Amino acid sequence: MHLIIGLGNPGPEYAKTRHNAGFLALDRLAQRHGIAITQSKFHALAGTGIIANQKVLLLKPQTFMNRSGLTVGEAKAFYKTPIDNLVVLVDELALPAGNIRLRAGGSSNGHNGLKDIKRVLATQAYPRLRIGIDDKGRANQADYVLSPFTDEQAALVDPALNRAADALETWLAHGIDKAMSLHNA
Repeated sequence: MHLIIGLGNPGPEYAKTRHNAGFLALDRLAQRHGIAITQSKFHALAGTGIIANQKVLLLKPQTFMNRSGLTVGEAKAFYKTPIDNLVVLVDELALPAGNIRLRAGGSSNGHNGLKDIKRVLATQAYPRLRIGIDDKGRANQADYVLSPFTDEQAALVDPALNRAADALETWLAHGIDKAMSLHNA
């Protein structure tokens, strides 16, 4: 079982915010493959299906961002999933809106969701796909990430969500190295 976890905050008030870029990317992948993310599992909304001949579990933690590790840890333990068979989709302030970056590991870069996953897994060596949301030097990052995309940003992020889904399909079919070489332009 491959685990694909999109990070975000639950509730309609956060649905279109920058911090929910992980949820948005997961939704795009699910739509492509007809996977409904409606089950309740591991403190998350979940959906199972087949993508690139791989069985996948798509997860949207419902614990708020800073407790995302709970979902990741429970699902990984239940399915005995190797660390290389999970990927976390997350917003990234340090990337311009419209950019994506897939990595086999790395730091949390100050992201509370990734910090909590590191705490639970006791490692930072797990794949993650970052979706750029800009920063532009704003003083209050919490207000910024919990606000909706501007129209200009939304126009850049929408095609990036398609590229994120492409990268995930490549990851499932050919592995992380091939996916990084093709999709980290």
